Amino acid sequence: MPNRASIGVVFAIVLIDMLGFGIIMPVLPQLIMHLGRMPVDSAAVYAGWLGAGYAAMQFVFAPIIGNLSDRFGRRPVLLASILAMGVDYTIMGLAPALWWLVVGRLVAGMTGASYSAAYAYIADITPPEKRAASFGLMGMAFGFGFIFGPALGGILGAIGPHLPFFAAAGLALANFVLGLAVLRESLPADRRRPFELARANAFASLKALRGQSSTVLWFVAALGVWQLAHIVYPAIWAYFAIAAYGFDQKQIGVALAVVGLVSALVQGVGLRFVLPVLGERRTVMLGVAAFATSAVLYVFATSTPTIYLAIAIGGLQGFIQPSIQALNSRAVDASSQGELQGATQSIGSIAQIIGPPLYSGVFAKFSGATALVRLPAMPLLVAAGFAFIALTLFLRGARGISAPVAAPAPSVQS
Repeated sequence: MPNRASIGVVFAIVLIDMLGFGIIMPVLPQLIMHLGRMPVDSAAVYAGWLGAGYAAMQFVFAPIIGNLSDRFGRRPVLLASILAMGVDYTIMGLAPALWWLVVGRLVAGMTGASYSAAYAYIADITPPEKRAASFGLMGMAFGFGFIFGPALGGILGAIGPHLPFFAAAGLALANFVLGLAVLRESLPADRRRPFELARANAFASLKALRGQSSTVLWFVAALGVWQLAHIVYPAIWAYFAIAAYGFDQKQIGVALAVVGLVSALVQGVGLRFVLPVLGERRTVMLGVAAFATSAVLYVFATSTPTIYLAIAIGGLQGFIQPSIQALNSRAVDASSQGELQGATQSIGSIAQIIGPPLYSGVFAKFSGATALVRLPAMPLLVAAGFAFIALTLFLRGARGISAPVAAPAPSVQS
């Protein structure tokens, strides 16, 4: 059975994955604008449909990967997905035309579905009462990836728009080698279950989870709507920064690096102090309030300090997902953690299919030459409304947990 050091290994894997993802973020808008010879509002719409395709692939593959990890273990599923991710970045780096980017994003959707196995790995090796902190540690890895990835992407993008993709491919290969060398299996053979294709889809998984606890459905719904709110940032923020503030690749990279730093501090450090004091419910409420406040600040920002203040306050949204996931994971039996994470990611993918075209469409209506009213931050305000809906769903589900859930007996711990 893996020891505590295994959390560090998964942390490193997620960190390197996010470094690769962060590297390409500052240059993707310019690459789309260059290959498609289009303005920023049109490029945002195109990127929105790319994001929808990415999420559609996650919707299909997340429950399959989650169920495969329940059958064959987490390690082989994680390693295969990481290797495929390297192929994806290579395809995108070689892209001479926009349709190559489409292929690359579809491959990325399949490989990105591996996070269901990663979160199941953490659930395997962490006691229930400590999972919020461990999930927050994974969020910290995401944050660190965004600290260095976008900054590096901005530097490499100034040399050539394709270079960041090759750098990301190299990181994915290094990630695969690291996992192959040091990652240990977290799910023993006696706790695995047969793979059933009929269960390997989001709707079947949700039906099975409903049989375990009705509370889980409220939490999964909350996570899904929260994903719809949160996806506004990867879907539109870079395009918004270009249209609203005239940011170039370097400025976008620096801003996203600050986003990563704040996220790392909030989820990796702040959550450990705030959660014991406020509890999951109030911690989620604080995160939603910060998300909405940040959106309003972006509307009125006229200076760089105000933009970075909005980024800093918005970073508190990092409290939301780990807190909901912690309560959700405690409501499901240990043998179905992979199915839970796969179903959760898939229902979130429904929101992510809807979100990018929705936000890019709103962005196009409120920016560019044909804008109804020039307000590039409108997608952020729409997302804030979804965040409040997610909070309502979460609080409804939390009614079923009136007191802290005790840790399970030692015989069923991972």
